[in-house]
Amino acid sequence: MKKVLFLILFTFFLGQVSFAQKFGYVDNEFILSKMPAYTAAQQEVDKLSENWQKDIENQHKEIDKLHKNYQVEEVLLTEEMKKKRQNEIAEKEKEVKEYQKRIFGFEGQLFRKRQELIRPILDELSEATDKVAKQKQLQFVFGKSDGFVVLYMNPVHDYTEYVLEALGLASPEKNTPSTDKPVVNAADTPGGQQATPADMDQEETSANQEVSGTKKANTTKVQSSKTQSKKK
Repeated sequence: MKKVLFLILFTFFLGQVSFAQKFGYVDNEFILSKMPAYTAAQQEVDKLSENWQKDIENQHKEIDKLHKNYQVEEVLLTEEMKKKRQNEIAEKEKEVKEYQKRIFGFEGQLFRKRQELIRPILDELSEATDKVAKQKQLQFVFGKSDGFVVLYMNPVHDYTEYVLEALGLASPEKNTPSTDKPVVNAADTPGGQQATPADMDQEETSANQEVSGTKKANTTKVQSSKTQSKKK
């Protein structure tokens, strides 16, 4: 019972603290897709991976060829020669497995090459995010594509555009992935325009006029219906 009470109080306290603090999120994958250096690095990694994969496939073809040759010549070989050929094939298979592990295994050559090419770019992205967080006085910045799963996030907390701006990748037309971003203060949106009270009043007046027009039309129909009934 004490543990349950503690969890409830802790959750309430955490909610109050979080409410008082400013937070935001950025779409890391979208930002990286806009960075030419990342695209070039990824293409180089993909090319290296493809070449290594082809090399491994060629080695497997050589082993298959050795197997077929052995099966054709097996009846002509002595037991000693058979064992020798079998050992040669087994050794080749072992070499290919070890080579594949060195290339594609955990912390293999492909992993190290990716770290070498992409890590500096990720560091640049991290520095730009830190810069935006300090400028906007954010207490928390979540990565939308870093396993941070949530069903809904208000786009007003999306600081992706600011990070792009800090990286020198700002565009006259917003780069945001979604187009349903609500209107916010111009001070909080790069290149954004704040909706004026006059615009809001005009929209409200138009809506009221539409409602009023609908009511008048309905009233006219009712009166017309009553008139026809009386005539009958």
